[in-house]
Amino acid sequence: MDITITAKIKINPTYEQMDLLRTTLDAYRSGCNFVSDLVFGTKQLAQAKLHKMTYESLRSRFSLRSQMAQSVMKTVIARYQSLKSNGHDWTRVQFKKSEYDLVWNRDYSLIKGLFSINTLSGRIKVPFETKGMEQYFDGIWSFGTAKLVNKYGKFFLHIPMTKEIKEASEHTIRQVVGIDMGINFVAVSYDSHGKPLFFNGRSIKNKRSKYKHLRKQLQQLGTASSRRKLKRIGGRENRWMADVNHQVSKALVKRYGANTLFVVEDLTDIRNVTERVRIKNRYETVSWAFYQLRTMLEYKALMSGSKVIAVDPRYTSQTCPKCGHTEKENRNKKKHMFSCKTCRYTSNDDRIGAMNLQRKGIEYIAEVTTQA
Repeated sequence: MDITITAKIKINPTYEQMDLLRTTLDAYRSGCNFVSDLVFGTKQLAQAKLHKMTYESLRSRFSLRSQMAQSVMKTVIARYQSLKSNGHDWTRVQFKKSEYDLVWNRDYSLIKGLFSINTLSGRIKVPFETKGMEQYFDGIWSFGTAKLVNKYGKFFLHIPMTKEIKEASEHTIRQVVGIDMGINFVAVSYDSHGKPLFFNGRSIKNKRSKYKHLRKQLQQLGTASSRRKLKRIGGRENRWMADVNHQVSKALVKRYGANTLFVVEDLTDIRNVTERVRIKNRYETVSWAFYQLRTMLEYKALMSGSKVIAVDPRYTSQTCPKCGHTEKENRNKKKHMFSCKTCRYTSNDDRIGAMNLQRKGIEYIAEVTTQA
């Protein structure tokens, strides 16, 4: 199967090239807003018709090259289609960020160790930093449509890298690991040797609560500066949480290695259960990046020769892994403890969840190998 990872590569243009890139990014953004205004008013998303309506203006008014004009139209169309598919109201899409979509081998390419990038004044060749990115330039990965990004005065290429990886077979699995994701513990794993691994989440929970409090204060102010700060804080929090999930998923894959079946709960509908969570705790619950952690674990496991499956989360923290008795009263959520009402087996409730997930993984392997 194919795996795609976005590599964020820093490029190092000269001062003259930086000015040219900024001018190109400004023209591209202005072109996007020009087309967006027309789409908003006409609701026209057919590229052939938009071409007739906007192409000449994009070329003459914004000095965009032919390929850039086509790219602008595709970028705007994609944003409005995303708006519709996500069920949002029809609103004007505004392009504020300094970004420019680049099609591989048309708008950018790699020539003798330099990136060749299309600008308003033709192509320029710029060096880039390869530290930590060497694997993507081994000739195996294929390059997709990139984004040229100008952030904090620096330039980056965000490039989707794709390569084919052989998925691990159930017949090669040598161990099963259950992973329970939560808030007090970001993740708790339980392996075939009966050894649990805890990733404490209490400090993370406290930090998110501080972000929540600060966000509430800024929202109450309602000033332009508070809104700008609110946006900056949101981005900072998201980047920090993504880094936490990256570190946890990396540690899990590194610990258990190849030929491992990781079993997680399918928490896709986590937002649908918020009515059972106290109002003051809802932010921490619904904003916790469970799906992001699962996604990171999936692609890291795939690259290491392992596999991830998601199973039904019901009763994983209420079922006794020793005698199989299932009862809601088995679990004390306030104390985060599990005590079986039948056999009296007692343990941390997150560890119980990981144990039951590991058991489901063993059952899955047995079923698949039996059918084969």
